[in-house]
Amino acid sequence: MNLLVILGPTASGKTHLAVQAARHLNGEIISADSRQVYRGLDIGSGKDLAEYGETPYHLIDIIDPGCEFSLFNFVQEFKRAYDEVVSRGSLPILAGGTGLYLDAVLRGYDLVKVEKNLSLRQELEDLELDNLVERLCKLRPELHNTTDLTDRERLTRAIEIAEGEKQPVAEPIDWPDLSPRVFGLRWQRDVLRQRITRRLRERLDHGMIEEVEGLHAAGVSWETLDYFGLEYRFVARYLQGMFTRNDLFQKLNSAIHQFAKRQETWFRRMQRQGVDICWLDAEKDPVTGLLAACQDVIE
Repeated sequence: MNLLVILGPTASGKTHLAVQAARHLNGEIISADSRQVYRGLDIGSGKDLAEYGETPYHLIDIIDPGCEFSLFNFVQEFKRAYDEVVSRGSLPILAGGTGLYLDAVLRGYDLVKVEKNLSLRQELEDLELDNLVERLCKLRPELHNTTDLTDRERLTRAIEIAEGEKQPVAEPIDWPDLSPRVFGLRWQRDVLRQRITRRLRERLDHGMIEEVEGLHAAGVSWETLDYFGLEYRFVARYLQGMFTRNDLFQKLNSAIHQFAKRQETWFRRMQRQGVDICWLDAEKDPVTGLLAACQDVIE
């Protein structure tokens, strides 16, 4: 094993398990979270930096809000971090819940860096939003990020990337020779729902609204906040007066539950496509279970 992977739905305890594994296995954590790369997105993205203590981590707080960070960017940053960790004789631990990022590493996606295509953008300029949505859905039948469908600029860029990725790969990505072990955290559905709801209450009570308010005051547009996912989207709409504080909690809580289901569906799809995931019962002692399965590494 030269890569340990820890995945699971939101609020499943991935960070805690990853930190404990790192401490026992001389590891460093590489985040597989599409929002934690952004500086300032702390509470809403669940960085939980205090939990890391002295454990080294990577791909957290590496770019400013508003900057584009694509799957191609993630792969490049992952490879850089992976090489750094290995060079120190430590074990890379990839931990997170962004299924596309995890799948790209575990199945070695061939990706193309897609530059701006001005002729394509000119072609798309005259199309109605519904026509753009239809075009993107044809290019990506299993679209993972529905936020691309709500903003014209992001929709145009998504089509641009999808069209670009149809071109032959001139220089395939030079993936390291990975021998991963993949562990997933599994909760009973009702218990996970309780954890999600409890965590949301805590975040709302401990500064998540103020965090979004501060980001907007610092120049992050409402549209960009909408792109940053459920917590930022719903709080931004609350701050714009679209619904009450109680509506904010109810709507956001329901949306996060649905998101957790979609994450689990993605992980099952990864398994069907050949990724071997060892599921740990999160209600028992997942740390002991993971370390027992990695006993050969410890020895």
